Amino acid sequence: MNFTSNKPIYKQIIDYSFNQIVTGMWAPGQRVPSVRELSVQLSVNSHTVLKAYEYLQAEEIITPKRGMGFYLSADALEHVNHAMREEFFETTLKDMFRDMRLLNISIDEIVNHYKQTEADGE
Repeated sequence: MNFTSNKPIYKQIIDYSFNQIVTGMWAPGQRVPSVRELSVQLSVNSHTVLKAYEYLQAEEIITPKRGMGFYLSADALEHVNHAMREEFFETTLKDMFRDMRLLNISIDEIVNHYKQTEADGE
């Protein structure tokens, strides 16, 4: 966790969870770390982890099993991809377009850099 970031810690935990899911570290149907386990692992308050887990549960990314903890839903990756794409288009891309205007960078320059990156295999 980046404790100096302007982004709230619970949102950083959500991002961490998303990363675990998209990289396959947390697989569908698998038990995810308990609130206590994750709070110790990330060195944050358990109430903060619980707030992140409440969001993940509301978005149907994790589901509780009574007495057994939280499990990743079968379609968690789809939910996460949707949320990450939404965040990308609403925040990241808007910021990038603003920077492009400020730096007078054309969309053609971006496309050329993208193509070169793809050609280089990065």
